[in-house]
Amino acid sequence: MLDATTPAALAIQGLKKAYGAVEVLHDIDVTMAEREFLVLVGPSGCGKSTLLNCIAGLEEITGGDLLIGGRNVTEVPPKDRDIAMVFQSYALYPTMTVGENIGFGMRIRKVAKATMDARINEVATLLQIDHLLDRLPSQLSGGQRQRVAMGRALVRDPKLFLFDEPLSNLDAKLRVEMRAEIKRLHKTTNASIVYVTHDQIEAMTLATRIVVLKDGFVQQIGTPQEIYDTPANTFVADFMGSPPMNLVPATVNAAGVQVGDTVLGADTKDLPENVILGIRPEHFQIATGTPDLTVTPTLIENTGAECYLNFMINGVQGTARLPGRLDEADLSPRGLQIAPGAMCFFDATTSERIAR
Repeated sequence: MLDATTPAALAIQGLKKAYGAVEVLHDIDVTMAEREFLVLVGPSGCGKSTLLNCIAGLEEITGGDLLIGGRNVTEVPPKDRDIAMVFQSYALYPTMTVGENIGFGMRIRKVAKATMDARINEVATLLQIDHLLDRLPSQLSGGQRQRVAMGRALVRDPKLFLFDEPLSNLDAKLRVEMRAEIKRLHKTTNASIVYVTHDQIEAMTLATRIVVLKDGFVQQIGTPQEIYDTPANTFVADFMGSPPMNLVPATVNAAGVQVGDTVLGADTKDLPENVILGIRPEHFQIATGTPDLTVTPTLIENTGAECYLNFMINGVQGTARLPGRLDEADLSPRGLQIAPGAMCFFDATTSERIAR
């Protein structure tokens, strides 16, 4: 958190971005403390990469202000913003070796050769490409090229690191490994990082705070646990989580929460008549006594350590994530219990979470 004596690593104040008459970013307000790992997440077209490009100075903003380290950089060119950026594309110099690509910025700044070589080797070892320093980009795989691009940013010591989906070109195994390396790097260096991804798993595992975007509007800002446990609206509830939160139309009456033919016992104080009931898939379990609800599976998917039990509930698809395995051929009705306190409610008209 910020204190009175420390300027924000990044402050975005009322930022707007329009292309002609089309506004794509709407009054964005985000303040990021030093050493934070801030992740911008949302579906394709939500404006997260555009916002990152505005921070970098690659896009001219239509309105608002940008401050980096307490300095207003709204009108400052990219080269003078004291940032380092890793793009989704590699953008490597094809005639330079890996080592030369990583060290190019330091060579331009006339860093001493011994210092430069030591830093190149340190970063290359971190990224597992120290054995590739003499190769050209054309001799590398896509994943190796992206690591070189990351290395070129990491050798610097800027006010702000900007990452635009840097792991998108890596295979699944390497993505997991590199995600862990980036997290370790942040803990080791205490760098201030803004990271764009559409992958909510990356957001949850890397971020100290997450900004969820949709259609150019901020939906919620919070820690990963806050975003997951108390989503601000049904969009956040659906987007953050794999499988996503079950969102079921329901009505509230004197008996409790009516979901189809089932009445769930719950504290209904201050709830409107029509709500959307939210339950995370992992908050179901097979009932050992009287079930909270009985469902008929439409599909059972065993993934190894756990299984997904899919069913219809009040006209929508529901999913329970259960430990162990179930017989995929056995689609007989199952009784389910809901973990105490696991139900949350959203306004059926506005889709906003109802604070309880």
